Formats: sequence, C-alpha cells, structure tokens
Amino acid sequence: MNTTSQIPWLPKLNSDPSAILCLFCFPYAGGSSYIYDRWSDYLPDTVEVCPVELPGRRKRFIEAPYQNLDSLLLDLSAALLPNLDKPFAFFGHSMGGLVSFELTRLLRQKYKISPVHLFISACRATQLAKSKPDIHHLEDKAFTQEIIRLGGTPQAILDDKEMMELILPTLKADFKAIETHVYLPQPALNIPITVFGGDRDTEVTSAELAAWEEQTTANFELKMFSGGHFFIDSEQSLISNSISKALELYV
Repeated sequence: MNTTSQIPWLPKLNSDPSAILCLFCFPYAGGSSYIYDRWSDYLPDTVEVCPVELPGRRKRFIEAPYQNLDSLLLDLSAALLPNLDKPFAFFGHSMGGLVSFELTRLLRQKYKISPVHLFISACRATQLAKSKPDIHHLEDKAFTQEIIRLGGTPQAILDDKEMMELILPTLKADFKAIETHVYLPQPALNIPITVFGGDRDTEVTSAELAAWEEQTTANFELKMFSGGHFFIDSEQSLISNSISKALELYV
C-alpha cells in the first residue's frame, strides 16, 4: 500500500502494518471524510478505515466538485489503485453507495480487481427507474428546502447564510452527478453485498434496497436500522458491528 499520508483522496491513510484489510468509505452528497472520523473506534485493529475525500470539501474545498459521475470514477479509481494491494472493502452511504457500486464495476472491468465485500447504505438500487424528480437544477431557495426535507444538515449550518452559500455549489454538483448518471447493465458482481437501511427513511424504501440483490451472484443481506435517511449518524456502533461480522472471514 502507498505509504504517503498526503494523498488528497485519502487524508487519513495510515498504512498501519497491523491492518489486514482496508475499508474505503464514501460520503453522502455534500458530506466529507469527517463522517467516518470515529469509525476506527468501533472496528477491529485489523481493519484500517480509509475515508475518501472528494473535491469541494474540507482541505479540498478550493477544488471544483465533480458534476459527472463517470469523470469522478475515472479519477477516483486511478487515485485508489496504488492502495489496493491488499484485501479491501467498500462502504458508501446514499451518494456514496452509488459511487462504491459503480467504482467496483469499473475496477472489475478495467483492472480485474474487486473488493472482498461491498456495503451499500441508504441508496436505492441503481437499476431501478427514478421514483422522484431531479432537484439539482432548482434555484437555491427551492434546492435548500429539499435539503432540509432530507435532513442530515445541522441546523446551525442551515441558519448560516454565508456557510450555505459556500456549500451549495458542492451539494448541487453532487446531486447533478447522481441525477444525470445513466445506469448501464453489466453482469452481476460475484462478491457479497450487504445493504443497510433506515426504518423511517422516506427517501429509500426497503423494496428499493432489496433490489440490490440482483447485482450479485454471491451472498446478499439487507439490514434495517432505526432512523431516517441519515441513520448512519446515530447507529455507528451497530453498523460497524455488522461490518465487522461480515469481514470476519478476511481479518
């Protein structure tokens, strides 16, 4: 694994020699690597948590966020490739779920490598037809109302006009990347997929989560947790426990 800790895409990469497997974690729209800052506290030492930082947030704030998912995947795969020299798994929440899935397919197709396990959270199966209208094209006020409805953004940030003006371009770019992405059928993956959902999530139904089973010929499991679309914030311990159990075979 690349021992450089200053890789923009992987700001917390430590290359811990005691780690047997690396868990790459992808954020939701508008989110950054901070979402996963405490995950190492809940996972065994044999699993190195590697949060992925996308352009347009934290130390990469001055970089333009991607508005096209295919472009993001190409650059992301090239950045991660030197660090995929030992077993690895992917976890992605919401937008991160779509990114992790399509990145898995790209790595299989282009480099003939795959994660040992794919964890998808709060993300509807990508082969399904859209169930809600796009929002990335809305003017700022209407778009912000949609973000408020989704939840997940602290009220202090929503009340800070200057802060919202700073983060809206990244949020809109993320939603454009998701909403303009076109799913192309490929053979199902041959790795296990575990899908997580919130039992009060109004954005993604359990049926839309269960449809991910079509994307693998290996083991599939759907686990539901208490909470809405951002149950990931309150259920870190339980989610991490599920991940640990799923990875026991490898660590």
